[in-house]
Amino acid sequence: MDSLFSPIRSSNLSGRHLWALLTLGLSALAISLDITADRFLNPQTSLFFPLVVCGLITAALGHWVIPLLVRIKAGQFIREDGPQAHLKKAGTPTMGGIFFIPVGVVGGLIWSGFDPNVIAISTLTLAYGFIGWLDDWQILRRKSNQGISPQMKLALQVGLATLFCLALATRGVGSLSLQSSEISTVALPFGLALPLGWLFWPLAVFVPVAESNATNLTDGVDGLMGGLGAITLFGLGAYLAPTSPELMVFCACLSGSCLGFVSHNRNPAKVFMGDTGSLALGGALAAVALLSNTLWMLLIISGIFLVETVSVIAQVSYYKATKNPDGIGKRLFRMAPLHHHLELCGWSETQVVGTFYLINVILVLVSLVIA
Repeated sequence: MDSLFSPIRSSNLSGRHLWALLTLGLSALAISLDITADRFLNPQTSLFFPLVVCGLITAALGHWVIPLLVRIKAGQFIREDGPQAHLKKAGTPTMGGIFFIPVGVVGGLIWSGFDPNVIAISTLTLAYGFIGWLDDWQILRRKSNQGISPQMKLALQVGLATLFCLALATRGVGSLSLQSSEISTVALPFGLALPLGWLFWPLAVFVPVAESNATNLTDGVDGLMGGLGAITLFGLGAYLAPTSPELMVFCACLSGSCLGFVSHNRNPAKVFMGDTGSLALGGALAAVALLSNTLWMLLIISGIFLVETVSVIAQVSYYKATKNPDGIGKRLFRMAPLHHHLELCGWSETQVVGTFYLINVILVLVSLVIA
């Protein structure tokens, strides 16, 4: 396994190189899949066209929005207990999600002809983006690294996820329909299924909350969450293309807007996505998976997000379990989430990003093969 990632670990790839490789790779894969499915010349059902159009619009829009964020002094506050190399990033504008998330959402709505499924997904995406915006705005207003309270953030996430599931169930949109015989069954690979009965509903509420918090934790290195979001959304879109073209279009649009954002967010970042972007991406991924009954695939292609979350949970749990009489415990990692641990072990930001990109691509390919 180490030999697989050694070319990235030993390379001097810059943030620009990683962004270019990612963009070219996803574009080439989109063209290949479109040609194979005989849909390349039809922009309405193509993966490639929404990916590229939304990417170009977002990249262009960033040249206008980022200076505005600088003028209103929307600079990020950096944790003093984090990696010391990050302290120089203080003042870099944040809340970048305000320009790349709307591009993907609006693109998906228009391209899908305002399909009811896409409207539902867009609503949760923007709602979670609003929670993130509240958090980012409080951080800027207070001029500290503390936004809205964790309890309030969690309550808003759970509340909106509950409303989303109730709306889908009562209106019969997508797979979450009370009239559907599959409402309590989660599809698994190889044609298997997991009947959950009423337990499906707590799971349906849990997924957006967990996924958005996981994407939020992963957003800590230049270009990391933007690139992983593009890869994960692209993988979901590619899988859903034959059965749910409207969801494929949404995924392709938001994936493209992520690529356009990374053109500004790559190392050294000119803007951060903030909670505005990271929470919205988690909400979007969860909503697509719930509507298409592809939770198993979301679990696989979100493997990086899962590991990042588990590293934080393990760090906190181990620290509390090993506290001495002075209230000081031991640490499993030098710092959590995992990407910060790797940085403190000597990895550069671009090495972390490049390795995580490659792992995520492998996870997407694995999920498509076993589908």
